[in-house]
Amino acid sequence: MSADAQPDLPMTLAPVAMRKLRERCITMRKYVFATAAAAMVGLYAGSAAAQKEIQFWHAMGGQLGAVTNALAEDFNKSQSEYKVVAVYKGSYTDTLTAAIAAFRAKQNPHIVQVFEVGTATMMAAKGAVYPVHQLMADSGEPFDPKAYIGPVYGYYSTVDGKLLSMPFNSSTPVFYWSKELFQKAGLDPEKPPMTWPEVGEMGKKLVAAGVPCGITVQWQTWTMLENFGAWHNLPFSTKANGFDGLDTELKFNDAARIKHIDTLSAWSKDKVFVYGGREGKSTGLFTSGECGMHIASSGSAGAIQAAFKDKAFGIAMMPYWPDVAAKPQNSIIGGATLWVLQGKDKAEYKGVAKFFSFLSQADVQAKWHQETGYVPITTAAFELSQKQGFYEKFPGRDVAVKQLMLNPPTENSKGLRLGNFVQIRDAMDEELEGVWSGKKNAKQALDEAVARGNKLLRDFEAANK
Repeated sequence: MSADAQPDLPMTLAPVAMRKLRERCITMRKYVFATAAAAMVGLYAGSAAAQKEIQFWHAMGGQLGAVTNALAEDFNKSQSEYKVVAVYKGSYTDTLTAAIAAFRAKQNPHIVQVFEVGTATMMAAKGAVYPVHQLMADSGEPFDPKAYIGPVYGYYSTVDGKLLSMPFNSSTPVFYWSKELFQKAGLDPEKPPMTWPEVGEMGKKLVAAGVPCGITVQWQTWTMLENFGAWHNLPFSTKANGFDGLDTELKFNDAARIKHIDTLSAWSKDKVFVYGGREGKSTGLFTSGECGMHIASSGSAGAIQAAFKDKAFGIAMMPYWPDVAAKPQNSIIGGATLWVLQGKDKAEYKGVAKFFSFLSQADVQAKWHQETGYVPITTAAFELSQKQGFYEKFPGRDVAVKQLMLNPPTENSKGLRLGNFVQIRDAMDEELEGVWSGKKNAKQALDEAVARGNKLLRDFEAANK
């Protein structure tokens, strides 16, 4: 072979060698990428498998539902071990009914939101409920009963102070008024009525000024009969409103409430009072400017604020009858709590407990309170809202807490614990609607509501002895 040919050898073999080298490199890169990708998938799958899902069924729709879902998302972002899935199930009644059916089918959620009138029903569901005080102890989560606002904690506790369900959206009725419509009627927009006689006088002036309606109320049984009793320190039923036993009997057909409903009936003839429907349906009459005054849940404050936009409204304490009580006692709560249902893994209940601890944090509760109008369930959240200047910016948003803590509660104003309460409210609604339609007077309606309600109480007592 000539010397001239030798340099041609590597030149001839170089492309082959380079090609093989490139192929080996490509193969190596594919291997590395595939291995890394597999590792990442495995890591993700491991994390997903380790993340425990907590089902939370609730009855918060609209703006309240958006805030509720945001709470669950915030908890999920705060840690990686658990994922709370918030599911809207319809009205309070729909949600409770769905949870009962699911429990019987052994497909229940971990957490279900139940309104306050379902408390006795849940307490009687032996074997279905995991009491919150026991849940927190079993899970090793810090839990201080003294951190919670007394009237809220007491409503959902046993007689010896053990919490059964976690307070969530606690509310109480408050008085709203349109400052714009007050001004139109020649009333001082900064001075709401303090008594029911003043409500009547102002309502007449509003109507005379062309306002279609003086006052309307939300949840008429809760505001006009149940809270009426607490506010005036009158019993709703015997046995400390049901706290002291199932053998309680209804007492809301007293002279004071008969007079109150008769007065509203008389006012309805001149539109001083207008019945706007059950539950929260009447709020539309207030936010649309048809009614100048409104008694509604403090939990409606956020939605009312959004509806009023730049228009001014005020929030004050509920009016009272001075001939019934020299001064108001305290209001009672409504809203709902979170009940934990049995039948899930212990490890998942640890996540439920952590979620409850998260919900009780001062900053979380303050945000919930400020965005919705519901009462902060802890004293720390109320104090944080004060410190943040929230009540200076939105005057009246602290009224609900002040009402609840106006005086130490009596056995008439601690709350209500009645079996079949959902059905009792239905009977009360039907009888009151008979008054507003002119078919019955107040005494006939309340006497009949008490009789129907007592039968439901006896049925509940017999079924839960």
